[in-house]
Amino acid sequence: MDFREASARFKQRQKGQEEQAQPAPNPAEAYRIRGKMIGVLLRDARLHAARSVEECANLLKVTPHDVEAWELGESVPSLPQLELLAYYLGVPISHFWGTDTLEATQGRHVDIQTEYMALRDRMVGALLRQAREDAGLTVEALAEASAVAADDIRRYEVGESPAPMHELSVMAGVLKKSLSYFLESSGHIGNWLAIREEWKHFSSLPDDLRQFAAKPVNIGFIEIALMLSQMPTEKLRRIGESVLDITR
Repeated sequence: MDFREASARFKQRQKGQEEQAQPAPNPAEAYRIRGKMIGVLLRDARLHAARSVEECANLLKVTPHDVEAWELGESVPSLPQLELLAYYLGVPISHFWGTDTLEATQGRHVDIQTEYMALRDRMVGALLRQAREDAGLTVEALAEASAVAADDIRRYEVGESPAPMHELSVMAGVLKKSLSYFLESSGHIGNWLAIREEWKHFSSLPDDLRQFAAKPVNIGFIEIALMLSQMPTEKLRRIGESVLDITR
């Protein structure tokens, strides 16, 4: 027996000993670990959405104890239950079979709520003051027209206190501004609100228009319509006249 053959046999024997030393896979343990991970991801999504155990339980018509057991990995929800939870908590269903938590990647919404609200109150106040000044009104004039106390308006404009929705709506009417003027127009929340508004308008279209717009093959027609909508009126008139000349 030469050196190479002896070395090969030694390596083969060593490999066999290592394989024998490794424990056999334990399916029960694998299921337990995966159940624990689903529980961690569920709790993470619930806290990120600032929902309570009771709210999630009411959604699914189960007991709060059931939801707590899921989060602890003592039991595991079904796929339909996770689908409803994904919708309710605002996460993709794939979140529950991943490994990354929202807290680690994005931070919790509840942690930034206070800061966000204070910033938005100041922004709304600044827009209110800008609209009032553009309209050429004093605080006292706006107060008289809207029946909102002048001192309250001053606090709203500097962000010291939030403007209640019903008062903001009346003041917006006096200033000839729509409520969309005060909405957040950028950032994650602003984009989400804009998409929801666009979807609401799209859903209200007649069925035939919705079905036409939803078909990818019709994208070209929509792009043409978009280009036409952005053309100057005079150019559109010339195009219309040209079309009439062709069809005569």
